[in-house]
Order: sequence, then C-alpha cells, then structure tokens
Amino acid sequence: MSRRALVLTELGLTPLWVRRRPALAAEQTDAVQGAVVQDLPPPPTAQALFADNRHAQIGTMDWQQLKATVAACTSCVLHKQRRQAVFGVGDERAEWLFVGEGPGVEEDARGEPFVGQAGKLLDNMLAVIGLKRGDNVYIANVVKCRPPGNRNPEPAEAGACEPYLSRQIELIKPRLIIALGKVAAQNLLGTEATVASLRGRAHAYRGTPLIVTYHPAYLLRNLNDKVKSWEDLCFAVDTMKALKQDASVPN
Repeated sequence: MSRRALVLTELGLTPLWVRRRPALAAEQTDAVQGAVVQDLPPPPTAQALFADNRHAQIGTMDWQQLKATVAACTSCVLHKQRRQAVFGVGDERAEWLFVGEGPGVEEDARGEPFVGQAGKLLDNMLAVIGLKRGDNVYIANVVKCRPPGNRNPEPAEAGACEPYLSRQIELIKPRLIIALGKVAAQNLLGTEATVASLRGRAHAYRGTPLIVTYHPAYLLRNLNDKVKSWEDLCFAVDTMKALKQDASVPN
C-alpha cells in the first residue's frame, strides 16, 4: 500500500472513490455516430458495380470478342429498332482514325459507317490528302446503333457505347484521331465546346493527338464551311508528318 493510502486510512478517510467520466448524453452519442457515418463514402450502387465490371470486361476483349459483343449489345434503347450494329471498318492497325457520331439509315442497312452521301464526301476528303478508306485508315462512330430520325445520340446512349470505342482505340493504337463533328468531339474530349472553338489546334485523347473538324453531313448542308474543313485536313497532314518525324528521332 502506498504511503498516501496508509495516511488516509489512519485518518479514516477511506475507502477511496474514483470519479468516473460522465457518460455521453444520448444526443451527443447520436451526433458522434452520425459524424462517423457521414465521413464514410456511400456504398456503390448495383448499377455502378455492373457498369465498372462491364467496362473492365470490354477492356480485355480482342477484335473478335469485341465485334461479337457489339453485334449482340442491348445496353441502351437504340438496339430496339436497329437492323444491325455498325461496328466500324478499316485497317485495324491504322495510323489514322476518323470518328463520327452514329449510323444513318443506309449505314444501319449495310452495317458499315459513312456509306451514304456523307460517306462519299468523306471518301473525297480522304482522297485529297492521299488517304483511302481501309488503307491505313479506320472509321468508327461514337454509337454503334442508329438513333431514330438521325438525331444526336443521348448522353446515356453514348455512355453505353463508350467502352466499345475506347477498346477499339486501344487495339488500333492510331497516331492521330480526327473527330468528325460536335458529337464526336464532345464525347472524346469530355467538353461542351463547339466545333468552331475546337478547330485549328491539336487536342489529346488519352495521350493520342486529336484534331476536330466538321462532320461531312454538316458540310453537305453548309457548303461554305468546306474551305474550313480543307484547312483542318491540311493541319492534320502536317500534324501527322510531325508525329512521324518525332518518332524517327532517337532519344
């Protein structure tokens, strides 16, 4: 026994009582528990988990698996009235990748992108810069199924197809991407900017240089902007030359 305890015992001041800490009031306890709960992130929803898992699965597919998955896709409402999904066409190791917005009536019927009047104009645009469909060129769209009335794809529709286009780009590994029109530019760059404000300079999609120009269908309705599109194509050619020169220079 300690000296202090002996003295207190002799003086008749025992037993000793230790004061306990007061218990938290019920409302204080609730507040503390509430604060802990608020600090925790909300658990992922089943929909979010499914989307993450789907994206991860698509990200491991080869060309054959990817084509089969797109052909059978029912991930958005566009599948309900399609004749067939329009996967994309061209050289699967192309240096040039052209991305439009979505299939039209003729594309939906034939299963190939840019086969109508807009497609003929795109072929002419390729020809003037020494390119040809299928020869070092790949052509794809933001969505693989035709939106009704040839309207722009809704965000949810573009989002459902995004993993497919992303995987196509990963497999192709293009040197340069050409975004044809507002829908392609906005989805690839994650912006709401206009084509006019995005033209004339190189952007990047996950490290790959990207140039924005007008969609051929727009040019058919706005002939005066063909000159601007020609300027964009010339800029794209110069950009590709610079990319090849940089690649040939030893580190």
